[in-house]
Parts: sequence; C-alpha cells; structure tokens
Amino acid sequence: MVILLLIALLVPVNAAAQAVAVAPPSLTRDEMREFMLKAKVVRSRDTSKGITSPKRLTLTDGVVTHDAAFQSVDEYSTVASLTGKRGTTVEMNFVDHYRYNLAAFALSGLLGLDHMMPVHVRRRWGGKDGSLCWWIDAQMDEGERLKKKVQPPNASDWNQQMYRMRLFAALVRDTDRNLGNVLITPEWKVVMIDFTRAFRLQTELLYSKDLPKVDRALLPRVEALTKESVKAAVGSDLTSSEIDAMMKRRDLIVAHFRKLIAELGEEKVLY
Repeated sequence: MVILLLIALLVPVNAAAQAVAVAPPSLTRDEMREFMLKAKVVRSRDTSKGITSPKRLTLTDGVVTHDAAFQSVDEYSTVASLTGKRGTTVEMNFVDHYRYNLAAFALSGLLGLDHMMPVHVRRRWGGKDGSLCWWIDAQMDEGERLKKKVQPPNASDWNQQMYRMRLFAALVRDTDRNLGNVLITPEWKVVMIDFTRAFRLQTELLYSKDLPKVDRALLPRVEALTKESVKAAVGSDLTSSEIDAMMKRRDLIVAHFRKLIAELGEEKVLY
C-alpha cells in the first residue's frame, strides 16, 4: 500500500510575493450542481489522462454549455499490484470506485476545503451510474509544472495549499494522489481531482514527515469530525468500516500535529 503525498511540491518562499486574486465563477456552486444534474449531454469523448479513463462530456441546458468529467469505474480485486512514486506494492481487497469521488467531495465540504475540489454529483449516463465532476479549465497540472520548472508567483500561498492537500490525502488514505490529479488554475489555485482509490481500510498514518505544518482553521475542523457527521454527509458512498478507518486516521493526524505543536510551538506548526 502506498500513499502519494507529493513530496516535491513545496517551493522556496519569497517574502515579497503577492497574493493572486481568484476570479469569481460565472455560476455558483449550487448552480453548477443543478446544471450537472439536469443539463443534456450533447457530446462525449475520451480523455488522455487518468488510469480510470474518465469521459469528457459536454452538457447544455440551452443557456449554459460546459464540460464535465464522468467516471463510472467500479472494480474490485482480491489482490492488486500498484506502482507509484514510492515503488510497487501489493494491495489486498483492492477497490477502485466512483463513489469515493462523491465521498471526498462531501468530506471536503465538512472541512471547509470544498474550494479545493470541483463540484461533483451522482449521475447516470450511457447506461452506467457514475460521478460527474465540473470540468476545470486548468492552465496545467502539477506534473506539467514540475516538468516545465514553473515557479508559483506566491510561494507561501502555494505551500499552504500543498499542506492542506497532503492532510486531506492522508485522512482519506488516497492511493492515487499523483501529479496528474493536481490541477492548477490560471489564478494558481490548487484543485484536487480523482479520488476513486481513496478511503482504504488501513489506519496507519504513513509519511507523517510530509505533514510539518497545518492550517490553524483546518485542524479544529478535522478534530471536530464525528462518525455521525461524516455519515450524514457521505450517505451510502462510504461503508461503516471505511468511515471507522478514516476516523482512526483522523485521530493519528490530530495527535501528530498536537505533538509537533508541543515540541516546536504554534508559530512553527500553525499558519
């Protein structure tokens, strides 16, 4: 089992960097949700990236036309060999399922991180149930950024976004948080996509060294999670065992940061 927490994503901080404003969306997130639930699909095509081969759909309601990514993956294997940045591992009872996209989006809302994920809805298309994700017009993904050696305009803001993403990936134990699943908007905001291999039953907190800092507003939200609040948010998209495993990882994450704060002080851990 491996978790890809994107070690190489931090950049040196330039204190003179200025924050970049985010352009307001043309639709609210609630309007995006309603659009994706009701709009007609007028075109479909394959995408060039992603292990699960999502479809890119064009939807229209007669007024608005926009694309969305559709994933219907529903796979289970008693044993699977997985290769990632940290090597190859064998996973027992391997699951790759679109419902984890929906669960991740719901959980991000509980944690105040929904701005880091596109709107997701459940929808049926082409005779299959799946998750439909608002298409993000990204300038590049993280793999492309590293290949081109492009530096973010505000290193401090960038690093803080990376810390939030790493915590979320550790919480949901995402085994496919690779560089292609990290999109970068023109405003240099990080967007997380594709969680079909998240929410594993393993409870260990791996690679805690990748979690040196935490958002001071996010930590209490993580600590405040309860099984009941998670269940109310995710519904049937997570099993009771999957929620229990996540809550155990939550406990380890909170303990990890409380220990760092006790050892180093709040000023070096919280931002």
